[in-house]
Amino acid sequence: MNNRKWGIDILIIFAGVILDQVTKYFAVLYLKGQEAILLIPGVLELRYLENRGAAFGILQGGKIVFLIITPIVLLVAAYVLFRMPDGGKYRVLHILLDCIIIGAVGNMIDRIRLDYVVDFIYISLIDFPIFNVADMFVSIATVVGAVLLLFGPGYKDEDFSFLSLKKKDSEEEEKNG
Repeated sequence: MNNRKWGIDILIIFAGVILDQVTKYFAVLYLKGQEAILLIPGVLELRYLENRGAAFGILQGGKIVFLIITPIVLLVAAYVLFRMPDGGKYRVLHILLDCIIIGAVGNMIDRIRLDYVVDFIYISLIDFPIFNVADMFVSIATVVGAVLLLFGPGYKDEDFSFLSLKKKDSEEEEKNG
């Protein structure tokens, strides 16, 4: 990955984490200890929740688990970003990985700083668990990525050879002689 593309990824990640943290700041400021704010009655509310688990409240009280798993996820994502080519068909994959990193970092900041994650978006129409902007980044990126990789045109197994730890045959031939 060249420095220009790496810089774009860092800028996207930085902007996304700032967006996540600013929305959580306002959630604490205006929602904590208050009644829910109905944005679309019967559909969408802003409601404060201190989530001590994972996305959508699973694994309550597992802070240590998250503080171990999150850096591993971040290292794997950074490795893939670093190895991934810069070409056009990879750009969307860069952005999807950026979004996963945004979500992981945004919620990790909360866990380190507060011992919980601030959640505040509630879709009351389907009684969906309360979530936050970081959760949205991760969830949307995961779904879009899965759909693209499974059903999207243009990706073949060899397009992901950059992930291999093995040297290419031509590199091995040069090395051997």
